[in-house]
Amino acid sequence: MAEEQSKEIVREVDSRRLAISASVRVIPHFPKPGIMFNDITTMLLCPGAFQAAIDLFVERYHCMHVSAIAGIEARGFMFAPSVALQIGAKFIPLWKPNRFPGEVISERYELEYGTDCLEMCVGAVQPGERVVIMDDLVATGGTLSAAILLVERAGADVIECACVIGLPKFKVSTVQGKPVFILIDPVS
Repeated sequence: MAEEQSKEIVREVDSRRLAISASVRVIPHFPKPGIMFNDITTMLLCPGAFQAAIDLFVERYHCMHVSAIAGIEARGFMFAPSVALQIGAKFIPLWKPNRFPGEVISERYELEYGTDCLEMCVGAVQPGERVVIMDDLVATGGTLSAAILLVERAGADVIECACVIGLPKFKVSTVQGKPVFILIDPVS
């Protein structure tokens, strides 16, 4: 009986991940030649797939004593607040530069095609808080790495990073020694 229930749960998880994967559109050569852009807009337009992504994250984190979910602007903002609310945690926005008028701390980082920066409101996290960092996609891990450094500089403990999509080309399973939980690996 327990084995049958276990198989049913695995099938349900697999069907949810398949729905998420099927709903992500791949746009070739965007934003530049050779890049296969994974567009989650089509997933957001499919309530079942969008809900499946939120549910899988909530199921993972609801018993992990998470204090906060930090979402990376802009697409991380689409998942992190819903997950945070459902697990009883606060949402921390990690902004691109000059989007917040208050006092911020920032972390610069390198991209394949230049540099960028993340900012967080001073006082958004407290020392010892347990934080999950969330974004839509992980490729090389550069943005997640900057987010980890930023949140930990404020004294919080990043326990994991979470992304809807992990690009199989890069096979990222940890960033800065933190595990990365990925819902789907799309066909590239």
